[in-house]
Amino acid sequence: LMVNRVPGNFHIEAKSKNHNLNSAMTNLTHIVNHLSFGEPIELQSRKTKRILKQVPEEHRQFSPMDGGSYFTRDFHQAYHHYIKVVSTHLNMGSSSTNSMTTYQFLEQSQIVYYDTNNVPEARFSYDLSPMSVVVEKGGRKWYDYLTSLCAIIGGTYTLLGMIDAVLYKVFKPKKL
Repeated sequence: LMVNRVPGNFHIEAKSKNHNLNSAMTNLTHIVNHLSFGEPIELQSRKTKRILKQVPEEHRQFSPMDGGSYFTRDFHQAYHHYIKVVSTHLNMGSSSTNSMTTYQFLEQSQIVYYDTNNVPEARFSYDLSPMSVVVEKGGRKWYDYLTSLCAIIGGTYTLLGMIDAVLYKVFKPKKL
């Protein structure tokens, strides 16, 4: 299902032109096999695998509803899913070959009860967030390593000087 990049919703409802459905007997239990936003993430792509390997686990959830089962126990009820879509920019290096843009989403589902004369529908309402998440992998520059190395050498030199001074005071020969 392709939708525009604006807030909206889509419904799943039991309806037929050829059959007469009894709304009192409608059960909207459903399983979400796959739901995602944006271009499909090609997990077979070497570029995508290389970028996603560097992304922390908490930023890898692009389809949290996949495989979700939503059971309704009684008639006249259905799930309404509220989805907040957030664009995610993954920058795992300095070149453009190590970056990609995907969409993650947060989902909240609740059961809604219907009147006996209305046919229940599973509703998916989505809203695009004006904010975006930027995941960057920052490397250290060569002068950061040089500064850290100088700090370690200087700290070691100072500590050895203090130990030498203490040992000299303790073991200094006493004059009579």
